Amino acid sequence: QVQLVESGGGLVQAGGSLRISCAASGRYISNFAMGWFRQAPGKEREFVATISWSGANTLYADSVKGRFTISRDNAKNTVYLQMNSLKPEDTGVYSCAARYDLTITVINREFDYWGQGTQVTVSS
Repeated sequence: QVQLVESGGGLVQAGGSLRISCAASGRYISNFAMGWFRQAPGKEREFVATISWSGANTLYADSVKGRFTISRDNAKNTVYLQMNSLKPEDTGVYSCAARYDLTITVINREFDYWGQGTQVTVSS
């Protein structure tokens, strides 16, 4: 089992930056692909970014490409999402997910473990 706990969310003005973290416990995540998803009120959960076990491969949703950066520190068993140039439409609950596979995917049902999420609110 892998437990994932997100932190770092909060309220930020449009144009600002925020870094959220996902700390894993229970197992080392060095063999896991990791991902970030978000869900806005009244909307489906959507893919944001994913990173391979080594960090060599990443994928981003078109809506965040060039603004968000996913990274990982396997020694700390932690994954990060650096969010710059934030927009009000980035508001939502951001959840971290782990996939026990060397390949990456954007499909949420292909992830094995999920955190509870952290709220990110961007004011205009």
